[in-house]
Amino acid sequence: MELIFERMCLEHLNQVLEIEEASYPAPWSYYAFAYELLQNNMAQYIVALTGQKVVGYCGMWLILDEAHITNVAVHPDYRQKNIGKSLMLEMINLAVQNGSTGMTLEVRPTNTAARRLYEQLGFEEKGRRKRYYTDNNEDAIIMWKNNLADMGECSTS
Repeated sequence: MELIFERMCLEHLNQVLEIEEASYPAPWSYYAFAYELLQNNMAQYIVALTGQKVVGYCGMWLILDEAHITNVAVHPDYRQKNIGKSLMLEMINLAVQNGSTGMTLEVRPTNTAARRLYEQLGFEEKGRRKRYYTDNNEDAIIMWKNNLADMGECSTS
């Protein structure tokens, strides 16, 4: 399956929302994504496409020399195909191109698949945000990856 990455635009949002709603108990709304795309100058969002179908997406905020992953999700029918890893590698490259030296994200302790992926990519657990997730008051694990530029050009293959 060939993946193409594009900057997310409003035309992608119906498909993005389908993935969002299938992936998260407290999904972002159309308006939350639209704000990120149209008004948040710190935001960068991409989609992974196969043909015209959005199979995954990822977003981040660029704040000074740090990148903060806001969300990443893959369509349930396309999981376990390295799309999440490809999206993250694409975002790391984009962060480096924009001068970021470190990247952070939050992840649920119960999301073992995502935690395993982030660890494979070099992220390390650095702390917790107590009762971070509003749907069930679960903590968030804070993970960091430093020295992004030392990786050289990441490969999505």
